[in-house]
Amino acid sequence: MTARPPAASAASVTSVPLTWLYVPGDRPEVVVKALASGADVVIVDLEDAVAPDRKEYARSATAELLSEPPPVPVHVRVNALDTVHAEDDLKALAPLRGLGALRLPKISAAADVVRVAERAAPADGGALPLHPLLESALGVERAYEIAAAHPSVRGVALGEADLRADLGVRDDRALDWPRSRVIVAARAAGLPPPAQSIHPDTRDLDGLARSCAHGRALGFLGRAAIHPRQLPVIERAYAPTPAEIESAEHIVEAAAARPGAQALPTGHFIDPAILAQARRTLTLAQRATRP
Repeated sequence: MTARPPAASAASVTSVPLTWLYVPGDRPEVVVKALASGADVVIVDLEDAVAPDRKEYARSATAELLSEPPPVPVHVRVNALDTVHAEDDLKALAPLRGLGALRLPKISAAADVVRVAERAAPADGGALPLHPLLESALGVERAYEIAAAHPSVRGVALGEADLRADLGVRDDRALDWPRSRVIVAARAAGLPPPAQSIHPDTRDLDGLARSCAHGRALGFLGRAAIHPRQLPVIERAYAPTPAEIESAEHIVEAAAARPGAQALPTGHFIDPAILAQARRTLTLAQRATRP
């Protein structure tokens, strides 16, 4: 297991996406629309969204799409590693210039991540970014081992639909402990804060907003979506409030004027961790003004 240094600085999150849009790999016309949707990352799904008799077509259509770099980062969720499709997915996709990362479903062991990292390593000696998805009780129990399994791991996330089924829970609040477990594991492994799992009701935008607010309070950063109409809700939910921005500006200005730990007249105490959080807040605030 190869752990990274703990990620405490704002620089580690400045390029973290807030919106990740899933699209089915067997519908290339929908993928093209997703690339223009405003999502930070498009995730082409070869797994749950594709019927068994469409797997080969989805794979070939995705390979064609990623033969050249797309206008926004594209990740591909391959089929589960214990299926007959996984090896064909890795073989077809790993060499492609336009592939931003692989998302690995149903991961429950660090060894599986290492195997994919070694199998998918580019010929030039680089590293193809990997994002394991934890979708079972065993995966959650091993969250840190998986997050720190290999330097190619750039993020981890929960697959909450499968996890609900595995745990047999009915109340969404029952997932707060697994959510916190994965958030802590990611940060302990030096990874960015995870993004929330999808909100399955694409028309329930009020419920999505409430769920995002709860996820933000837990420590998530951003969220996966399954429809473009969800993207603005996620953006707004994770955007800093005016009060948060004002506080962050005071902290950064005070730190620049007088480096080191100190107490402000407002009662705020500044140390490196608080300064990093303030800088992250200002970075996220800049998203609202980007062209």
